[in-house]
Amino acid sequence: MFGWNGKIAKVYLTEKKIEPIPLGKEFLADYLGGRGLGVKLVYDLVKPGVDPLSSENILVFAAGPLTGTTCPTSGRYATVSKSPLTGTIFDSNSGGSFGPELKFAGFDGLVVFGKAEEPVYIEIHNGKISIKDAKHLWGKNTREVTRELSKFGRVACIGRAGEKGIRFANIMNDYTHTCGRGGLGAVMGSKNLKAIVVKGNKKIPIFDRDRYKKYFQDITRLLVASPVSSKGLNQYGTAVLVNLINYMRILPTGNFRFSRFDFAEEISGEKINSVFPIKKTPCYACPIACKREVRDTEMEIPEYETISMFGSSCMISNIQTIMKANRLCNDYGMDTITAGSTIACYLELNGKQLTDEKLLKLVELIGERKEIGQELSEGSMRYARVNKNPDISMQVKGLELPGYDPRGVLGLALGYATSNRGGCHLRAYMIGPEIFGKPKLVNRLTFSGKSGLVQVIQNLFTAVDSLVVCKFALFSVGEEEWANILSAVTGIDFVSERLLEIGERVWNIEKLFNLKEKFSNKDDTLPERFFQEDGGVEGRNIKKDEFLASLLEYYRFRGWSEKGIPTKEKLAQLNIQM
Repeated sequence: MFGWNGKIAKVYLTEKKIEPIPLGKEFLADYLGGRGLGVKLVYDLVKPGVDPLSSENILVFAAGPLTGTTCPTSGRYATVSKSPLTGTIFDSNSGGSFGPELKFAGFDGLVVFGKAEEPVYIEIHNGKISIKDAKHLWGKNTREVTRELSKFGRVACIGRAGEKGIRFANIMNDYTHTCGRGGLGAVMGSKNLKAIVVKGNKKIPIFDRDRYKKYFQDITRLLVASPVSSKGLNQYGTAVLVNLINYMRILPTGNFRFSRFDFAEEISGEKINSVFPIKKTPCYACPIACKREVRDTEMEIPEYETISMFGSSCMISNIQTIMKANRLCNDYGMDTITAGSTIACYLELNGKQLTDEKLLKLVELIGERKEIGQELSEGSMRYARVNKNPDISMQVKGLELPGYDPRGVLGLALGYATSNRGGCHLRAYMIGPEIFGKPKLVNRLTFSGKSGLVQVIQNLFTAVDSLVVCKFALFSVGEEEWANILSAVTGIDFVSERLLEIGERVWNIEKLFNLKEKFSNKDDTLPERFFQEDGGVEGRNIKKDEFLASLLEYYRFRGWSEKGIPTKEKLAQLNIQM
């Protein structure tokens, strides 16, 4: 088999048993790997109604067919489970080098079942898997755990947030890379699993090296020629977005009450570069190199989403404070988007203003589940409901919205509402066509033409998450290039249409999982604030009748019923067995 190792490992923590499972070529051609493989496994193995933090839930780690090759931006892997934050099926992926190392160690994925009696970590070394005692690691932060275990290989681990079951705990790998959203770190903690360490030296077999070399060069040329990847992201990281998004009046400010922050320049990528000496820390096989830290320190530069949530949404204008909050979250192992959004919700509910010191204290209280942090550690949806003010939680399906105000990007508004994992920009990054004009510019202030475009981009992004490659590459690299290099690696004839069909298949399976969990078309909506308030731009509140009409059109494009349920004909077309 080319590209894939052709096997995953099932690890049963309760029984301390390990079972290698072969994967067939036809199955892998239908689901690829990463998100697709993980979603299929979770759909098949997790019963409806299971408590996400019970031993009956599973946690999947999955690489893709391009992972471990030198294909640009392919140094990624996905984690998939049922989310304790949302109750939906949930995938989260990360860069760094952990994913490629999993492939080098001989596996395409790992499925974790049950719960260990005491804290453990899993070690994978050249095809051999062992479960080891981790009592000495329990209670340590992610940086300490990574430092201690990295002598054995690449490390993915949780911090104290995951141990304590904080609903937005994340999984950190390679120190600063993260499967950030949805609380899958809490799932890992609920299993008494502190870390996974992988090491291997297996070479990934490539079917046609001459064709691979050509397509590798094609993709590299496109990335180098794109000003987004070679200049903006390469020079400033994702923080390059702050000034632009603020200028477009879509920067979440004061818990999305406003869409422009007067002090955006102070927390921008340009400001960061002018103040700090920067060292680039690229992911495996990535020429974009957007990941950065302060030279000669262990202080990482925050991503745009972190800056928007801890900065403008919490009305904090000190970039060093935001960097410290980011560092605290990474050490505890917590999602910065949900943490920042939940704090902003708390501030609005209580009519409070925030000092820099108070922000950092709140992050610590959340990480320790102490005092008000006990309530906030549940996420903004539960916090707002308990305090009888649910409308000030800026979430969809329980997942807090990221750093783009949907009132000024209506395609993204539809993308938020229809996302299977909740409020997320990475299901369909409509900022591409609506702001950057990639692949072509569309009017951001209308729903017209968006329903079909959103579902096509969702299908593409799902396929990309299954390869697994970085979405930043999609600013310049299209589905044809990915299909070409995938064909060269695997020896299977992939074309653009087949890649999009794989994405559509996985998307529909996610939808079926959520329907079994009692989600419905009523959950495909937005916070009421966006329909009632204009965010400081007169007349920009979203018209609900237009939104609902666009939603129905989206369902039709999907081949679903008017209630958003996949039809038997659509499932048969995608070869999905109920």
